[in-house]
Amino acid sequence: MLSEASNSSPYRVNTPVYEGPLDLLLSLIEKAELDITRLALAQVTDQYLTYIQNLEGIRAADISEFLVIAAKLIQIKSAALLPKPPAIEVEEEDPGEALARQLIEYKKFKEASLFLSEREEKGLHTYLHIAQIPKIEPRLDLTGLTIKDLMDAARDIFAGKTNIPLNQVVAAPKITIRERIGRILSIMREKERTSFFELVKDNSSRISVVVTFLAMLELVKRHVIEAEQSALFSDIVLEPLELTIDETAISEFGE
Repeated sequence: MLSEASNSSPYRVNTPVYEGPLDLLLSLIEKAELDITRLALAQVTDQYLTYIQNLEGIRAADISEFLVIAAKLIQIKSAALLPKPPAIEVEEEDPGEALARQLIEYKKFKEASLFLSEREEKGLHTYLHIAQIPKIEPRLDLTGLTIKDLMDAARDIFAGKTNIPLNQVVAAPKITIRERIGRILSIMREKERTSFFELVKDNSSRISVVVTFLAMLELVKRHVIEAEQSALFSDIVLEPLELTIDETAISEFGE
């Protein structure tokens, strides 16, 4: 902000972050609605010199900052008015471009300070960094899966389930992984190839289906058999990995 220059009220540039000649120079350019260029600096040189002539009551160290910028502006304006000297081999940095670049950087900091001050006045004292949503790798591809597919898979498994009258007391059958492993190995000796649906087609309880599935996984883990499933929720084909299957695969399982 520019204050009117007078003898009774000396000009002073004051912002929350910076004070001095750069703020004065930026204010003159913005007031004239000019871009920050070497030509714009030359155009506001006279106004800048007029302001610093009315600076009174400030320290010598402060006035020296204004005089340094004034000297640069005079050099820039002189270069704009006078013919350019012949080019020399080693070119020095153009003072107009250097000052314009310095003023552009100052403007960025000034705008940032005004933004932070505005947030502070509104009570917005926090500045959050919002992290990007982590990408979660899919574990199971359910593309194209429908409720009908789930119902068909469940129907195939429990198709042979016998309905028990409600007036009967149902006792949970005792089914162990050892027994199921033994049954799977027995079938594999005879057929050498079977499937999970074949293993559970005669079972009448969900417990039997679950235990049979666990027994199958245990044999796969021990590399006794291999399992292959062509599609999601489809039948699982089982084949032995060894020509001779013995009972050592179930020796550690209790009754």
